[in-house]
Formats: sequence, C-alpha cells, structure tokens
Amino acid sequence: MNPTTIQMVGAAIFAIAILHTFSTKFFEHLAHTRPTHAGLWHLLAEVEAVFGFWAIVLILFMGFAAGKATAVEYLDTRNYTEPLFVFAIMVVAASKSVLQFASGLVRMIARFVPLPANVAFYFTVLGVVPLLGSFITEPAAMTLAALILRDRFYSKGLSSKLMYVTIGTLFVNVSIGGTLTNFAAPPVLMVASTWGWDSWHMLSHFGWKSALAVFVNAGIATLIFQKELRRLPAEALSGKAEVPALMVAIHLFLLGLIVTFSHHPPVFLGIFLLFMGLATAYPQFQERLILREGLMVAFFLAGLVVLGGQQSWWLQPMLTQMNATTIYFGATALTAITDNAALTYLGSLVEGLSEEFKYALVSGAVTGGGLTVIANAPNPAGMSILRGHFDEGSVNPLGLFVAAVPPTLVAILAFQLL
Repeated sequence: MNPTTIQMVGAAIFAIAILHTFSTKFFEHLAHTRPTHAGLWHLLAEVEAVFGFWAIVLILFMGFAAGKATAVEYLDTRNYTEPLFVFAIMVVAASKSVLQFASGLVRMIARFVPLPANVAFYFTVLGVVPLLGSFITEPAAMTLAALILRDRFYSKGLSSKLMYVTIGTLFVNVSIGGTLTNFAAPPVLMVASTWGWDSWHMLSHFGWKSALAVFVNAGIATLIFQKELRRLPAEALSGKAEVPALMVAIHLFLLGLIVTFSHHPPVFLGIFLLFMGLATAYPQFQERLILREGLMVAFFLAGLVVLGGQQSWWLQPMLTQMNATTIYFGATALTAITDNAALTYLGSLVEGLSEEFKYALVSGAVTGGGLTVIANAPNPAGMSILRGHFDEGSVNPLGLFVAAVPPTLVAILAFQLL
C-alpha cells in the first residue's frame, strides 16, 4: 500500500468521525448542563450530522491541498443514489396512509399469535416488518417499524433496558431481513448483478436462514420482556379520521414506484415530488411529514459516501488477505465501523473469488449491520425516529452495541451452522 497524503488524511478523519458517533451522548449531556453554548453541543450531538460534518472537513482539506478542481471532481464522482433514495422512501413510508396500512397489517397478523395483545403486537413488529424489507426495501421497513414501535410502545414510557433491546434487535433484524431477495438490501445490491445472484439464489442461500434468525431474535426479546409488555396500557382507539382506501392505494402505488425505480434518481425523485403535490393538495389525509428527519439521514449517508471513498486503499487489501471463515467474522467486525455496503462493493471488485468466499463476505456484512448506527444504511432512519424517547434524547452507542450483540450472535449461528 502506498497511500497518498489525501488518503491518509481521509482515513484519519474517518476514524475521528467514528469516535464522534460514539461521543454524541457526551455532547448531548453538555447541551443540558452548559446551556450557554447549548446550540453548538446539540449540533455535535446530532448523530445524523456527524459524517456530513467531517465530510465537509475532508473536502475543505482537499481543496487547500490539491486545489478546488480536484475537490469538486471528487464530489462529482461519488454516487449519491442511496442517500437520495433513503430520503424519498423515508418520507413516503412515514406518510399517514402507508403507516395506517402497515399498522393494520401488523394488527391482523398479531391476532393469529397466541399471546396477549401487546405482546403479540410487539413480536409481530420485530418479526414480520423487518422481513418486509426484502420487498419494500430495508429503509422503508426500518421507517415503518420504528414509527409503529414509537407510537405503540416507546411513547408509553418503556424501561431503558427494553428500549435498547428493542432498537438493537430491530437494527439486526432489518439488516438480515432484507436478504430474501436480491434488490432490497444495500450490501446485496452491490454484488448481485456482478456475481449473477437472483432472488432465488438469495432465498435459498441466505433468506430462509435470515427469516429463522429474525423470528428467534423477536421471540427472545418478547419472552424476556413479556411482563413489562403485558403491563402497558392497551391500544387506545384513535379519534383521528381514517384515510380513505383510495388515498391509501395511491400512496402505496407511489411507494411501489419509488422502490421499482430505486436506482434511477431522476425517476424516483420525480415520483417523490408527485407525492409532495398530493400531500399538499389533501392535507386532511396527512400528518407532519418527516422531511427534516429524512434530510438529516440523507446528509449522514452522503457524508459516509464521501468519507468512505477514501478508505478502499486499506480496506480492500485487508479483505483479500482473508480466507472464507476469517472474512465472515472480519466483515461482521468491520461493518461496525463502516457501512456494510461499502465492504461488499470492495469485494465485488476482486476477480476469481470462490462461492464460499462470496457467501461469507455478504453474510458477514449483513450479520454485523445492527451493531452501530453506521453499520447499515437504514439504521440512521430508525435512530432519528426513536431517539427522542431515550434519556436526554440520545441513544448511547455503547448501549446500542451491547443490545445488538445477542441478536447478532443468533445471526452468526444461523449463517455458520445452518
């Protein structure tokens, strides 16, 4: 490896950004204890702003060190499709119509679970909604699951342990739950066309194992906290008017179009603008759109794209020096400090890989996708929706990591032993 000065500085800034994500709880505490500069501390405590902020630092350094043209060219050559898509799908999936449909679907399935209402509903959200990510994409599934959990459980005053176990299990289940098809999980998308993996290949090699692990994880969390879930107040009947079936159908149609054209920003952004026009024309069928949350998540992912582009010089050689077993656990660990899609993309650039190595790389990347907020693209979406109910409005990164370890171990057992 002969990295350039910019590459080395890029790696150093990337490391600082990772440390910053683990320090957001500290900055949030400063915002409450030192109100004089509360605005600055709140900004530094915004997880979604961390990578965008440090990406700006990197670009400024590139501008001074290599010139404005080099910095602008680097920005122009990055692929921002995923941040744009996550923004669009988050806002549409969180609309009142789609949320009403998803909540109704969860309630219908929960009726067949032989458990008390709250317990059955909780199990269904953690067990079924993440698997929907294989069809409506992981960011959409994460948005829906987080919103349903927020409204049904987090708003009722859960214990800190239950909140952390829930978000840790959700992140892991969404990461592995998108592997039933070849188009919904970002780390799978990066390699599917290059390696010729269709949806049947994903279902037969990954999907059934993932589904089993998802249900086991949901079942364990439900079993451990069933007493607390039983004590929660029953769901109150909403006094809000139901959205007409035709309006729900239109929203679902637009959501489906965005998913279908997820690789074509001009198309799905055009559909998103159509959705915005519809929401403006019929405000009585909408609640507050999560535009701010969606933009912040997009800013986070765009920053990750910019910073991640300077990490291939050390990541790719590290990946290619591992055997199949080592790459599985190495990918699981590396995913915690970098986006799992970046890992599989680097792997797709290497020719002559064995099928065993390919399986280990992808399964390891999705296994570790719940350990940190940066491990999987949909995680910032779930974080932005749920974090307001945690102490001081911030999720402790160490608490998230600890909570995600048990479901991650279940995923490891599923991918390694089955």
